[in-house]
Amino acid sequence: MGYMTEKEARSVLTDLGRRSYERAYVAANDGNISCRISADTILITPSGVSKGYMTDDMMVKVSLDGRVLTEGKPSSEMKMHLRIYREDPEIHGVTHLHPPFATAFSAAGIPLNRAILTEAVMAVGVVPVAPYALPGTEEVPESIAPFIHDYNAVLLANHGALSWGKDVYQSFYFMESVEQCARIQLYLRMLGSSGTLNGSQVDRLMEMRKVWGIDRGGIPVTE
Repeated sequence: MGYMTEKEARSVLTDLGRRSYERAYVAANDGNISCRISADTILITPSGVSKGYMTDDMMVKVSLDGRVLTEGKPSSEMKMHLRIYREDPEIHGVTHLHPPFATAFSAAGIPLNRAILTEAVMAVGVVPVAPYALPGTEEVPESIAPFIHDYNAVLLANHGALSWGKDVYQSFYFMESVEQCARIQLYLRMLGSSGTLNGSQVDRLMEMRKVWGIDRGGIPVTE
């Protein structure tokens, strides 16, 4: 897969940041999004700036070994992004936000692992919970490392959600799916229903996932 140009990536990160803020996926200066622009270089959103008020020139270029290559201060969660890119060269986008429903599940320590929404089963799949880690430290990349190759997203215990994809749009779409799954799962709990698909239904959806070219995500729990 080719890389976005730096100019394109700056514009996309600004746009996705604005979308995140408008949808209340973040508050204040929360969240961070990044995009790989070469084999060993990424652009990442800046530290201390609301995602709803970023401009293209605020994005910070960083090498995969952590060197800051342009003016500005990168997100304090840069280590987490870099770990994913170093682990898997096919990953070109990473999104970390605090969408309220998914964040509630993360704080409760409840994974999104039930086969409820057909689209979510085919796309994001299972969303496990990574152990709690102190934000901004090496604990965070260590906590997510076991999940990178087998899943498309994780809940960060008491710290929102994290998703990654073959481009930055896919990582953002996975985040949208995570939040939608959390919302629907909570509503089903309120209704006293499991709403879960059966095994044969999930098997057919797994075949469709292959057609979509999504090779990770685990198998959700069925009835």
